[in-house]
Amino acid sequence: MTDITYLRTAEGWLFLAAILDVWSRRVVGWACGATLHASLVLAALHDALQRRRPPKGLLHQSDRGSQYVDAEYVAALAAAGIERSMSRAGNCYDNAAMESFWSTLKTDTGLDDAIPASRRHAELAVFDYIETFYNPTRRHSSLGYLSPVAYEKHHPLNHIKAA
Repeated sequence: MTDITYLRTAEGWLFLAAILDVWSRRVVGWACGATLHASLVLAALHDALQRRRPPKGLLHQSDRGSQYVDAEYVAALAAAGIERSMSRAGNCYDNAAMESFWSTLKTDTGLDDAIPASRRHAELAVFDYIETFYNPTRRHSSLGYLSPVAYEKHHPLNHIKAA
């Protein structure tokens, strides 16, 4: 599942695209940028593909944003053998897991209230949160109070991966 959020900085908006493995709640790919160009979501996709190397047939859920129907993005999904799924028009519940993640990220980091001095400062806060806290440490009630990394290591179906 994938989506984009906006982070306010003193330099202007920083846009964050992330891909969440719905099975383990792990952020498997992410990218930041100063614009909403399709290259942002493509960078997050390449990050996820490099980290996970998913099998063909993986289902990839997104909203109907223009970045997710960009020809280069669609081609990258097809080249990886990934099937596209898009939210129903006007239905925010299809992307609820991502919206929950965005809320958690902004609250836990303080980025919902604080305004970092630069995009770089905000990006470093995102890196620190995802890579050193959220994926390896933050517990989820839906995962039996394990972190995403611990869930993947200990769950008997850890060969099943989705994003």
